[in-house]
Amino acid sequence: MFWASIAQAAELRIATFAAPLSRDGPGLLLRDIQKGEDDSLTAITFAIAQAAPDVLVLTDFDYDLDGLALAAFAQGFGADYPYLFARRPNAGLATGYDIDGNGWTGEARDAQGYGRFAGDGGIAILSRYPVAVDAVTDLSTMLWRDLPDAVLPQVGGAPFFPSEVQDILRLSSTAHWIVPIRLPNDTLVSIMAFAATPPVFDGPEDMNGLRSRDELKLWEHVLDGTFGPPPDSFILAGNSNLDPTGGQGDRAAMAAFLARDDLNDPHPGTTNADWGADSTGKLRVSYVLPSSDWRIIDAGLTAADVNGGTAGGPHSLVWVDVSR
Repeated sequence: MFWASIAQAAELRIATFAAPLSRDGPGLLLRDIQKGEDDSLTAITFAIAQAAPDVLVLTDFDYDLDGLALAAFAQGFGADYPYLFARRPNAGLATGYDIDGNGWTGEARDAQGYGRFAGDGGIAILSRYPVAVDAVTDLSTMLWRDLPDAVLPQVGGAPFFPSEVQDILRLSSTAHWIVPIRLPNDTLVSIMAFAATPPVFDGPEDMNGLRSRDELKLWEHVLDGTFGPPPDSFILAGNSNLDPTGGQGDRAAMAAFLARDDLNDPHPGTTNADWGADSTGKLRVSYVLPSSDWRIIDAGLTAADVNGGTAGGPHSLVWVDVSR
């Protein structure tokens, strides 16, 4: 595996945004971008332009094989983001099995990760600086059962997944990537990008809750050196769908991860998503976490609203300024 290192770097702003850039079917996101009449797209692009990150990790962006939607989206920012990266996510990738155990196959919850079609709600990276594509480490194909100390769901003390499902079911509901980006001083920074499943929408087996926890645990193993030497220097960016103090899921696991000595947490206690008082309320689910060797200069949130509205969805763009 390739772990990028960095000796000295200039100031860098990195952001993640769980903007609602997924649609009901393949090709519809590209259609909406080209039409330019979608209020949510207006709000989202305004928030990105306002924050102006050097590197942006989008965690709900529909993937297409030729990258047409991502290229069209990036064109809205002119030449600001000439370097784009996306790979096919596990979301929407058909398995042919009844993953959720409801007696039916071929549904959104029967894919490798929840998805109504292949590529539904993937991850995309936009960068001002070149992406070292040949050096990307992609952990997305790891089977859930193969994660050290994995906790797979059970019902009545028996495995929830039959053996044939365990043989094919991946841990990543969307993706886990380590993406080296070359900065102007010719050094590399490793962007650890991911989006985990929400720890809800399941049954007493707690399939999504356990999976969300193990998706975070994968990064713990990376940083602990389970799969080889960990990255010397990195910035983790994405959506864990876990809040360390509220909401459902393994809150203690998220809190313990944020307390790691090899991480900087620039936003302790700050919520960045608001589903309203009638739902789950305000939670912290998206994260930008530089390794401890980075110096935090500033950090903040940028809401995706237009004229006080919430067309850009419940999430705020999360950004952090760092330097070496």
